[in-house]
Amino acid sequence: MTASQARQGNSTTSVLGRRLGAELLRLRTSAGFTQPQAANALSASTAKVAKMEGGWVPVRDPDIRALCDLYGIHDPAVVNNLLELAGVDRERRKAKGWWDDFNIPGVMQEYVALESAATGIKIWQPAFIPGLLQTPEYVRTLRESPATDVTKGPETDEEFIAARLARRRRLSDAPPLSLRVVIYEAVLRNFPGGAATAGGQLEELMKMADLPNIDLRILPFGAGTHPGLNGSFNIISFAAPGAMDVVYVEAPFVERWVEGGEAAAAYNELFERISELTLDERESMSFLDKLRKEL
Repeated sequence: MTASQARQGNSTTSVLGRRLGAELLRLRTSAGFTQPQAANALSASTAKVAKMEGGWVPVRDPDIRALCDLYGIHDPAVVNNLLELAGVDRERRKAKGWWDDFNIPGVMQEYVALESAATGIKIWQPAFIPGLLQTPEYVRTLRESPATDVTKGPETDEEFIAARLARRRRLSDAPPLSLRVVIYEAVLRNFPGGAATAGGQLEELMKMADLPNIDLRILPFGAGTHPGLNGSFNIISFAAPGAMDVVYVEAPFVERWVEGGEAAAAYNELFERISELTLDERESMSFLDKLRKEL
């Protein structure tokens, strides 16, 4: 989504707002109500309901409760998930975070804001060390590579590295972000900068994997053809697993968000299928240590 698409008048759409709006739309249509009927229950205009369902405006808790009553939604878990999502979205819209002090372009500014608000992230990465686990040397060498020119923004290398290190604070915040990472063996066999970069990065992976909130696994070549060959993705969670997930999918010239419940659930299923093929925790650390010693 471009900046122009993300703004409509004085309203701004957000990933979490669109996720919440899509759920409110689904509940309304499943219950057989129209937007004017929903508006009447809120003593509001039809335009307000349309903006809520499009993710253009923050949604108040009383409005969520009133709509749930109208739609016959009385399951506390469903209502609480909607309330929590709305609360996180409201905070996200008004908050000034560390990312505002950096020149972070486009969709990545939205991503790091969501990363800051998330309770857990699952990452499948077949090409690069995940950003949260990259060393400054890895980042610098990667950005010097002609292969990454298409993904570079206007920021300087040092600005980018500083922002990348700021993101890592989320791994030690209270409460810390829960991180599950699966890295393909190809990533560990093709380091930018060769052995000089690889040694420090492998040591850093082993160090980070020792943290209680990080689960790092390696998918070896020996797993054969696997379901993750189509590319990387990050699943961002804000409550119980699957309750409010959004998925960030990145490719050259294209970034997209998967915000629907069924689509996000499909990515969760894909992540678990990939995870079933990985080395276990002990084997993954032994694998990293063996690579480090071979340098």
